[in-house]
Amino acid sequence: MFILIVALMSISLIGIITVQLYWINNAVESKKEQFKNDVQKSLGSVSQRINEKEETNFEKTIEGFMENVGLANDAQIRNYLFQEIDTTSKQKFTFGSTFLEENFKLPTDFLDNDSLIVKRVSGKQDFFHTRLIKGVDNIFSATDEKRTSFTKRYSEIEKTYFSQAFGIYKKTKPVHQRISNRELNEIIKEELVKRNIELDFKYGVYSKDGLATKLKSGYYTIDKNDGYKYPILFDTNGDMQHELYVTFPTKKEHILSGISNILWLSLFFILIIIIAFSSSLYQLIRQKKISEIKTDFINNMTHEFKTPIATINLALDSIKNPKIIGDNEKVLRYVQMIRDENKRMHTQVENVLRISRLEKNQIEISKETIDMHDIIDDAISHTSLLIANRQGSLNTHFEAITTEIPGNQFHLTNVIVNILENALKYSEGKPKIDVYSESTNKYFVVKIKDEGIGMSKAVQKNVFDKFYREQKGNIHDVKGHGLGLAYVKEIVDKHHGSVLVESEKGVGSIFTVKLPLI
Repeated sequence: MFILIVALMSISLIGIITVQLYWINNAVESKKEQFKNDVQKSLGSVSQRINEKEETNFEKTIEGFMENVGLANDAQIRNYLFQEIDTTSKQKFTFGSTFLEENFKLPTDFLDNDSLIVKRVSGKQDFFHTRLIKGVDNIFSATDEKRTSFTKRYSEIEKTYFSQAFGIYKKTKPVHQRISNRELNEIIKEELVKRNIELDFKYGVYSKDGLATKLKSGYYTIDKNDGYKYPILFDTNGDMQHELYVTFPTKKEHILSGISNILWLSLFFILIIIIAFSSSLYQLIRQKKISEIKTDFINNMTHEFKTPIATINLALDSIKNPKIIGDNEKVLRYVQMIRDENKRMHTQVENVLRISRLEKNQIEISKETIDMHDIIDDAISHTSLLIANRQGSLNTHFEAITTEIPGNQFHLTNVIVNILENALKYSEGKPKIDVYSESTNKYFVVKIKDEGIGMSKAVQKNVFDKFYREQKGNIHDVKGHGLGLAYVKEIVDKHHGSVLVESEKGVGSIFTVKLPLI
């Protein structure tokens, strides 16, 4: 069930985050597309304005020149006659005109010893409308519609001459002389602002062969892969001559700013979901661990109580025996056995209650000035018989210069005793224990080293947790409830010190306790 719940929660979390990221990505892509469309429309308007402006300027230049010159370099009169016959209505329309063609040499400033020939066409038009009736030609004045048609033809002749001159101008004039950087920059900026794009931009104009021109933003090199392009200058046939590339250095920030509120809100909720999931998963794992520890503790406690209870029952049954009840010596021995086992159970219960009271801050630890060497000696005396029974050895190496600290004698003695007993429990054969002391400017340091079975890295992380034991289940090769080192950490923390362990499997362990000096 636990694995199923974790799996379902994980799948749900991944699904929610995936959907959120999908919508965020869609929103960003939509903004990019909208931005691209706005830029392309702006560049289209830029291209149109540039071409219209260039044509207008060229036309004004030619007209101004011809007005200033006055006389043409070459002039000739041409007669034109156009006829149109409508066979259905038997009508004939005749357009006759005399044109004066004047050639003006427009000097250029970009080619040596060269000039541009511009023609001006002027003349007088005559319109005739003839209707054929029974072989007789009747002449009427031209209708407005036909007059307009013939005038159009006359205008087309003028446009043809202008178009030819304008085409030569486009071919020979360099692009940076057809429009300046300042004008191009202003036009681009104006068109972008019209579509609410108020960003810094860089631009460059390239020929149709991909060669860079002098029209660009300073020395800035355009990244064509990240830019937007649009044709801006064309020849007389409408074929592209140059392309305008525009890039926006802060484009990403601009796109994200448009959806920043939704983006941050989505990320905020995703973060909440992840935190909630992590917290739930942590609580599940923690409760599962507590449940396992609780089961182990109950098993160990049951076993620890079972032995003294059985011993007490056996002693009581022995005392009731008529043969023994009269033997005072045996009765006293059994009574002492009952007292010892009762004291043992009382000590175990007291250890559990002591840890509980420490966690709830229900134990007030009074502090006084104590000598840590005396505390260590007192603790060693409490365990000396146990070490002797195991035929072990304990050596002290006191090198601390300053040994007085503010602390509680009773609890600090229990701290050293618990660490020494832990060293005895987890030593195979004859235990060998060394106790070292040293002092720094701020701390008194005591190290207790054993050559026992040691512990793995995973065990070291949890060794100071309440009820934690490396052996799991109802295994009792080593007595205890996993409370000794938890008590050690609680007492050391109450003294504003620290305790840590260094261990290697099969080599032994070193417990280091640091306590602040006076």
